[in-house]
Amino acid sequence: MSRSTTPPGVRYLEEAGRLIERLATDEWPNIRAGAQLLAETLERGHVIHAFGTGHSHMLAEELFYRAGGLVQVRPILFDGLMLHAGARISTSLERLPELASALLDAHPMAEGDALIVASNSGGNAVVSTLARLAEDRGVRTIAIMSRAHATSPAARRTGVPRLHEIASVVIDNGGCVGDAAIEIEGFATRVSPTSTVVGAAILNAMVAEAVQLLVARGVSPEVFLSANLEGGDAANAAWMPEDAAR
Repeated sequence: MSRSTTPPGVRYLEEAGRLIERLATDEWPNIRAGAQLLAETLERGHVIHAFGTGHSHMLAEELFYRAGGLVQVRPILFDGLMLHAGARISTSLERLPELASALLDAHPMAEGDALIVASNSGGNAVVSTLARLAEDRGVRTIAIMSRAHATSPAARRTGVPRLHEIASVVIDNGGCVGDAAIEIEGFATRVSPTSTVVGAAILNAMVAEAVQLLVARGVSPEVFLSANLEGGDAANAAWMPEDAAR
């Protein structure tokens, strides 16, 4: 089937599959480095934090209280940066570097912790500033972003360094400039972004690799069971402090 006759939905699935496949080749050294960082963090008794603004906050949630997911994950979920509070205010707030300090005050991090930051553009001020402040405190950061977008002349100028200039480990989601990947004949605007599906694949690949590394070192990491399995609630009860997401 030629490109001209391939349905756009199929083209999207093919592109998403291609980007996920490239993670196991081009991006594998960075995913492995991220997994090693996470394993070291947990082995030393520290915590993994996760952050993203706008749609990227879904990647912070992807790691938290998830079947087969690590217990020692603390997402930074601030309503103002999430879309249910309002798209316009979320966009405005993610451009305020000063907000990063307030987030750190409300969500303390300790030296030796790790922070995963997801941002397709890698350039919103609160994301970059939070990563820099975390690194300054001895918290190693893992960035998940699009290098193509971050380094494109078309990227919005932000006046702050981008994530790939700050983070200890940078994982490129391989997405195109602007994220939306699919052209529709007769329609001017591309549709169907790839950053979320690829970002989730990156995260879960890192978790799997980190757990294997820990087991090989004789460490049994704390992992959630599905709450929809018999015995799941009881198994997870010990890991669920009331303020776990704060």
